Amino acid sequence: MTAHDVHDAHEAHEVRVMTANIRRDLGVWALRPPDRWTVRRDRLRAQLRAFAPHVLGVQEALPGQTRWVRESLGDRYGFVGHGRDADGGGEGCPVFFDRTRLELLGWQQTALSDAPHRAGSRSWGNPFPRVAVTARFRIRGTGAEFRCVNTHLDPVSARSRERSLAHLRDAITAEPGPAILTGDFNTGPGSAALDALLADGALRDAWLVARERDSPEYATYANYRAPRPGRRLDWIVATDDVVVDRVRIVAEPVLGGWPSDHLPVLAEVRLPKGSDPV
Repeated sequence: MTAHDVHDAHEAHEVRVMTANIRRDLGVWALRPPDRWTVRRDRLRAQLRAFAPHVLGVQEALPGQTRWVRESLGDRYGFVGHGRDADGGGEGCPVFFDRTRLELLGWQQTALSDAPHRAGSRSWGNPFPRVAVTARFRIRGTGAEFRCVNTHLDPVSARSRERSLAHLRDAITAEPGPAILTGDFNTGPGSAALDALLADGALRDAWLVARERDSPEYATYANYRAPRPGRRLDWIVATDDVVVDRVRIVAEPVLGGWPSDHLPVLAEVRLPKGSDPV
């Protein structure tokens, strides 16, 4: 699955999903040239256009970056989600979607805290607010429905990561039907947070259950260096009724450099035929 040989995913129940931490725009505080948004943004645009995901979960997007991503993807894309702060500003976890492939049925953004409906709230040890954006889609022409949940977990507090993933697991499994969880979890395989998330098999690691893996298992936090094997911090997780056909860590340079300090993860998945409403 290369940038020039991505499946068109015409099969009725197939969806191409990507998660990408695009690294927030630090402005004048980005001291290293590779970290500057003005250097990276055209690389990101080229990367997104090459893979054209049907669903894209983004992390660390400031409002201006969210607009850039939407414009880069083109007019057929929409998005939902806003900044994590109480006023709707700051970093966000927007979910972008191809409107020619998917119909948006509804969405919500919640705080990962004891007060999920209070914007900007914090509870579990994270110094900044953390959010999840949930979007519900129908695949056009089939009636098949699924949910996509996108998030960015705290890099400092293990307790916050554990509580956040436990909350998301409960929310996802409380409703029937296929669901896909994307995000920068800031923790890797074998951590307590991930072990608990995947413990009973209701949610599965797309990397492990994929029928084909089209890249090595690179560390997804590459920090603008050549990819090397290591921990995956960036994840695609799906309910056990979702078939993962292919998965890859997108590790090729673009226009001579890297779009972000993280490497995106891309998966081609199939929803169950039973997800069509009766």
